[in-house]
Amino acid sequence: MQQISLAESGFARTSKVTRKQVFLAEMERVVPWDRLLGRIAPHYPVAGNGTQPYPLSSMLRIHLMQQWFGYSDPAMEEALHDVPMLRGFAGLDAGESRLPDETTILRFRRLLETHDLARSLFNEVTGLLAEQGLLLRSGTIVDATLIAAAPSTKNREKKRDRDMSQTKKGQQWYFGMKAHIGADADSGLVHTVVGSTAKLGDAKVCDQLLHGDEQIVLGDRAYASTLRQVDAPREDGEPLYAMPFKRKPHEELPHDQRQANRLLASLRSKVEHPFRVLKRQFGYTKVRYRGLEKNTAQLHTLFACVNLWMARKNLMAAG
Repeated sequence: MQQISLAESGFARTSKVTRKQVFLAEMERVVPWDRLLGRIAPHYPVAGNGTQPYPLSSMLRIHLMQQWFGYSDPAMEEALHDVPMLRGFAGLDAGESRLPDETTILRFRRLLETHDLARSLFNEVTGLLAEQGLLLRSGTIVDATLIAAAPSTKNREKKRDRDMSQTKKGQQWYFGMKAHIGADADSGLVHTVVGSTAKLGDAKVCDQLLHGDEQIVLGDRAYASTLRQVDAPREDGEPLYAMPFKRKPHEELPHDQRQANRLLASLRSKVEHPFRVLKRQFGYTKVRYRGLEKNTAQLHTLFACVNLWMARKNLMAAG
């Protein structure tokens, strides 16, 4: 048997800095670790009575790496054994420390779900962004995206997930859920997340996506109605609903309404950026779990990560 070199055994130094290393270094700086740990700590088990839980910091880092790199629980366990960089980020050492197995990783996620901590972590991140002046409250853009679910019935119950449903977009049918967001009209950062079954109309979720201090609300045609248009009457303190004008069948919109629709489309385009980061940067295009509650909890964690990624340069500049 040929003896392996130091380079093959992982001890060689390399000058190549990978994109994953850059990403982890940036997240190390921008994630408000102390604030997030403070939210989870009251619910996390403590050592004693024969139990010796893994450090909370390590479990949170592992959980976030699952969101960033799309690891399942078994794949995350394998990655901790295989990739020294991920172990180092989690604060674990393969030679001295026990490494969490997939059951431990699963239990931590269920702890977050049981105590609705994913929403708390999301709120902590949005609070940080507001403190840094990155989340203003003058306007909100509302939008939704479809997240696919497995239509297969090859499971224990021989049924599809009952919380998922079909909907038609254009000429194509989709099966899954919707991720609804309310985003800041200035920065595009997300301040509200709602998960629903795919067939629920966007307009029915609109009010849940608002924080209440908006002066203007922007959305696409799915949110438009007689009460949600630029020229619709409104009461004192009610925001301006800047929704596009709808064209009646076989009729053409007047020129001024077409111009207004183009302007509104350019203003609400910022809401597409969080969806791009969610689906392209983090690769989240399909639900991982069964049930709307579990997947909505993951959406809160993912959009907290989306916000940190989008605001990372400002956060690092602020120190």
